[in-house]
Amino acid sequence: MEQKHLTLIDTMINGITESWFGNFENKTVTAYTITNANGMQVTVINYGATITRIITPDKNGISGNVIIGFDSLEDYLQNGHQYFGAIIGRYCNRIANAGFSLNEKEYHLAANDKTTSLHGGNKGFDKVYWDIEKQDENSLKLTYLSKDGEEGYPGNLHVELIYTLNDDNELIIDLSGYTDKATPVNLTSHCYFNLSAGKYPTILDHELTIFADRYTTLFHETVAAAPIAPVKNTALDFTITKKPGRDIDQLPDGYDHNMVLNNPGGKAAALYDPVSGRFMEVFTTEPGLQFYSGNFLGMTVTSLTDQNKYIKHGAICLEAQHYPNSPNEPLFPSTILDPGQIYRQTTVYRFSVK
Repeated sequence: MEQKHLTLIDTMINGITESWFGNFENKTVTAYTITNANGMQVTVINYGATITRIITPDKNGISGNVIIGFDSLEDYLQNGHQYFGAIIGRYCNRIANAGFSLNEKEYHLAANDKTTSLHGGNKGFDKVYWDIEKQDENSLKLTYLSKDGEEGYPGNLHVELIYTLNDDNELIIDLSGYTDKATPVNLTSHCYFNLSAGKYPTILDHELTIFADRYTTLFHETVAAAPIAPVKNTALDFTITKKPGRDIDQLPDGYDHNMVLNNPGGKAAALYDPVSGRFMEVFTTEPGLQFYSGNFLGMTVTSLTDQNKYIKHGAICLEAQHYPNSPNEPLFPSTILDPGQIYRQTTVYRFSVK
C-alpha cells in the first residue's frame, strides 16, 4: 500500500465527509461521517457496516459520542467478539445446537458459543467488508453478498443496508435482501449505548422503558425457547420506566433477553439519561428486541489507541430482531426467506433532550 493511503483524508462530498480508517483483506476501509443540520453526526466504516460514532448534544448543547466505538480498525479487529456497532447476520442472536433443518435437509453451523451458533458464526456480517456508496447528503448505501454455504447457511443472500441521518435527529436503518435458496435471515444493529457519552461508566442509572408485556423464556446457554412468558412480576418488566440497575441482581448473568414487542412497527423502547438529559426512542418493524446490559464488557476490552477499558454494564444494547432460535421453534414467527421474497427491516433511533 502506498504511503499516501496512510494520510488522513477529509473531503466534503454532498454533506458527507470521508477519511481513511485502515486496510482489511487488501481493501481500504473508509470512515464516512454524515452530519445533519443540527450538527448531529453518525460515522460508518466498511468493516462490518459498523457505526463507530453517534455524536449528539446533551441538554446543555455539549456534544458527545453516545456509543462505544474505537478510533482504529485494529481495535475493532482485536475486540470483535463484542460486535461493537456492527450489523449482525446472517442470523443474529443464537441458534441452538448450532444447526437447523430446512426442507428436509440438515444444516450445520459453527458452534462459536459453547454448543450454540451466535451472531452468524465465526465470521458473520460484522467481520466482512461491505461496499459503500453515497445516496445523497444524508444517507449511505452498503451492500454485501453472503455466498451460498457461507458459515453453513444455504443460498446466495444479497443484502442492502441504508443508513440515513435526518434533520429530526433520527438514525434510520433500512435493511433488505433476497436469496436464490430458502435460508434463515435475521439481521440487527449491535450498537452499545451510553447516553452520558462516557461521563458515567455504567448505564445502571439510565431510565429504560421497553414496550413488551412478554419475553421468550430461556433454557441452557441463553437460547430462546417456547413458551413465551409474561414479564409481570419479574425483573424483566420494563413496561413502567425503571433503572436497569434496580433489579439486575435478580439475574445472575444480567440482562440478555429477547423482549416480545407489543406493537411491531411502532415504538419498541425509550432510554433516558437524567444527568445529560439525552433521550433516545427506538422504533422498529421487528417483532423482538434483544435487551443486553453489557454483561461481558468487563472482559478486558481495550483500545490500542487510547487505552480505554470498558467495564461491565458500561453500555446497553437494544437490538431489533426476530426471536432467537426461530429456525428450531415452529411457534415463533418464521425467519425463513424464500426465493422471490424480499427481506425488509426498518429500525429508527431517535435522539432528543429533555
